[in-house]
Amino acid sequence: MISEKLIKGQLLIAEPSIIGDLSFNRSVILLADHDQEGSVGFIINKPLKYTIHDLIPEVNARFKIFNGGPVEQDNLYFIHNIPELIPNSIEISNGIYWGGDFESTKELINSGKINKGNIRFFLGYTGWDEKQLESEMNENSWIIAPNSYKNKIIAKSSTHFWKEQIIELGGEYLIWSNAPENPYLN
Repeated sequence: MISEKLIKGQLLIAEPSIIGDLSFNRSVILLADHDQEGSVGFIINKPLKYTIHDLIPEVNARFKIFNGGPVEQDNLYFIHNIPELIPNSIEISNGIYWGGDFESTKELINSGKINKGNIRFFLGYTGWDEKQLESEMNENSWIIAPNSYKNKIIAKSSTHFWKEQIIELGGEYLIWSNAPENPYLN
């Protein structure tokens, strides 16, 4: 299950040792892009208190907004699984697409042609400079796993996603699945 090669579309699971880092503690990141210049991803399991309607009132939907990462948190990003409806999308992998024409997206949401199983919104993203992610991998900060959910990951519940991934890893990780988020509270 665990891979050593970074490829866009994979999941980065925060090692249990990342404690105290508000952005990355117990994070699962969808790697949206990776090449020699750097990497980009979105934290997919950290919902915020906002909905798309809270941020863009002309959108008549209550889709949750997620904390995509610490970079450019004043910008809204989205991934989806409906490229046939949203023009100018970029395929990440496995039928998951990044961005596209936002005006069309708003109209499609308002007309009910896009539901929360088709799209996920993020404030900010996670970014790494050239070789930075590889360096963090060498420091055992991340576990690479395939995205076995493919494009259905967009609708995947986020509340216990890190714990589910840790249980799937098994072995030495199982002990962490029931540990408190802050071990000092144990």
